[in-house]
Amino acid sequence: MNRLVAALLPFAISAAALAQAPAAPPIRLRGTLEKLEGQTLTIKTRDGETKTVKLADDFKIVGISKASVADITAGKFIGSTTVGEKDGNLVAEEVHIFPEAMRGTGEGHYDWDLKPTSKMTNANVAEIVKMGDGSVMTVKYKGGEKKIAVTDKTSVVSYGPADKSELKPGAHIFVITQKQPDGTLTSARVNVGLNGQKPPM
Repeated sequence: MNRLVAALLPFAISAAALAQAPAAPPIRLRGTLEKLEGQTLTIKTRDGETKTVKLADDFKIVGISKASVADITAGKFIGSTTVGEKDGNLVAEEVHIFPEAMRGTGEGHYDWDLKPTSKMTNANVAEIVKMGDGSVMTVKYKGGEKKIAVTDKTSVVSYGPADKSELKPGAHIFVITQKQPDGTLTSARVNVGLNGQKPPM
C-alpha cells in the first residue's frame, strides 16, 4: 500500500497545483476561415489579423443558423450578449439558443468582449413576455437572474450540429481558444455560421 501511495503522490501534487493555478482567460476569435489543414485552423480575424488554432483530435463543430424571437420559449437554455440597459432591463445585441445537449454551457453572467462594456448571460428562460415593440426575457442561472430586452435589432440564432464540410474558406466562424505556455492557441470546438449566417456573439 505504501508503495502505491508513493507512486500516486506526484500525480496528486500535480493535480492540486493545477487546481490552485488560475486558468488563463480565454481568447475569442471572430472572423472568416482561411483554411483547415489537418487539425490546424487558420482564421482571418475581424481585426484583420491572421491567427492559427490547433484543434483537439476530437474537436466538435457547431452550426449557427438564423432563428427568430418566436423560437425563444420558456424552458430553453440560451445565451445573450447585452450592451447597456433600458428601463431596468439589459438590452440584447444577440440571443443564441442552445440545443438541449448543450444545456449549462458557460452558465452565468459575466464580462464579454463583443463590444466595449458588453456582458454575456447564459441561462434558462423562465419567462418571455411581449412588451412594446419587443419582448423581455426573465432568465435564471445559478446564483442569480436577469431581465433582458429583445428588440427588433436583436440578432437571434440557434446552435445545432454541423458537418466538417462546413469548414470551408470564407465561412464565418467564432472560436473560443486557450493560449498555451508556448504561445499556441488551442480549441476543442468551432462555431460556424450556416448559409452565410455570421455568428453574432
